[in-house]
Amino acid sequence: MYSRRDFGKLALAGVPLSAALAKINSRIGGVRIGVQSYSFRTMSLEEAIKAMAEAGIGDCELFSGHVEPRPAGGFFGGGAPGGGKKGGGKGAPDPAARAAAREEARKWRLSVPLDHFKGIRKKFDDAGITLHAYNLSFREDFTDEEIDRGFLMAKALGVKVITASSNLEAVKRVAPFADKHKITVAMHGHSNVKDPNEFATPESFAKAMALSRHFGVNLDIGHFFAAGFDPVEYIQAHHDRITNLHLKDRKKNQGDNVPWGEGDTPIKQVLRLMKEKKYSFPANIEYEYRGAEGPVAEVKKCLQYCKDALS
Repeated sequence: MYSRRDFGKLALAGVPLSAALAKINSRIGGVRIGVQSYSFRTMSLEEAIKAMAEAGIGDCELFSGHVEPRPAGGFFGGGAPGGGKKGGGKGAPDPAARAAAREEARKWRLSVPLDHFKGIRKKFDDAGITLHAYNLSFREDFTDEEIDRGFLMAKALGVKVITASSNLEAVKRVAPFADKHKITVAMHGHSNVKDPNEFATPESFAKAMALSRHFGVNLDIGHFFAAGFDPVEYIQAHHDRITNLHLKDRKKNQGDNVPWGEGDTPIKQVLRLMKEKKYSFPANIEYEYRGAEGPVAEVKKCLQYCKDALS
């Protein structure tokens, strides 16, 4: 039961009261449609939550850049949206600035009270949005203490999955922590098939999953397709180890990231497969192309694309 004071707080936060009163259901034809909060990387966490609720999206994979302090120049691990193959950005900072930001992030991760994450979970709960995964990309320069702390953060957020744009060498050290905490770490791939240390090919995902039964796949169908592989075929074969999808449209043969419907990625076929097979993992919109109207409007367009595909 909400008091008058509760309603006032929700109104000030910009969260629609209808969303706060009940869980937002963004299933379409039985398919869980969610969003990677990276789609709203130019916005604050509160603005992003408001945008999700306004769009009617009830599932979220939380980007760590929405949780960690923002250094000069943008989020840790993210920049402004772009139109290139990876989503672009404004270019990397100079090495000294990058090193300083990296150390700032490490210190923060090791010292921030876990109540910070419990408070973030409450923001999603109050907005009626299910938080199903935390996106924290373990890299080779993570200390063991930093890796362990990432799992404690996930527990405080109340999620059972950590998604990670990591690499094979890094996750070899992550595996014992995943087993210890019994939290699934899902590898997010890109399209760099030339580096055997990166996740891009079916073989690279298989090598990771062989390291731990708590390792899975966060399949980005746009990157996977641009790298030359069939996401429909892969999902059918490995659906039991997939925790969630990232939906985006890219041109084939390492082509550009483009507005949905202008590329070659089989988004509709993937969504229809999920509907037919009744797969329970979410398919998350990840807005990375350079849209004409900004992240809120563009995410709504992507959501409408899903509705049309599943109608």
